[in-house]
Amino acid sequence: MNKKNIDYSMYLVTDREILNGRDLNKAVEESILGGATIIQLREKHVSDEEFFKIAKELKKITDRYKIPFIINDNIEVAKMVDATGVHIGQSDDNLLYARKILGEEKIIGVSVGNVEEAKLAEADGADYVGIGAVFFTATKDDINKPLEIEGLKEVVESISIPNVAIGGIHLDNVKEVMRTGTDGVAIISEILGKEDIKKASEILLSYIEGE
Repeated sequence: MNKKNIDYSMYLVTDREILNGRDLNKAVEESILGGATIIQLREKHVSDEEFFKIAKELKKITDRYKIPFIINDNIEVAKMVDATGVHIGQSDDNLLYARKILGEEKIIGVSVGNVEEAKLAEADGADYVGIGAVFFTATKDDINKPLEIEGLKEVVESISIPNVAIGGIHLDNVKEVMRTGTDGVAIISEILGKEDIKKASEILLSYIEGE
């Protein structure tokens, strides 16, 4: 998969808690059918063995649809399942270590919360950054102060690598977010929290594309 051709516009981050018992694989497939362009598997409370099992099954689906598959935080699992790449936070394994383990061909994304972090990630060789949190969100409880639109725009304009906005993005603000020039939005609840995931994805994509 050519790193330069990755479409970051609708970046789904998984959260099984939001699914309330619904099947993760089916939910992700529905989101892809509805227009999700990249999938990140996020599992904060499972063993590496369980994470590997979940990732292995999910990768079958992303491979079938030729969708990039990113692992959140866990470099070892990303390597074991031959994921497209990994996404790391400011407090996770550092970018240079991740690159050493995974190699140049893999995508490495980094969470950033300001211009300085974004510039450093770019200088260290990140393929993209996730910028946020843009707004307050129920899925992340360690936010001191959200960036809001102006803060997001400032970070977007400070770097030249691809970037996605994350945190509290919904239908009522996604068009405003996209107007900052970001390449896409990372979404959890606006897709996985809906009863009809495929339909929710289609609607969100139409908003992202400005229809």
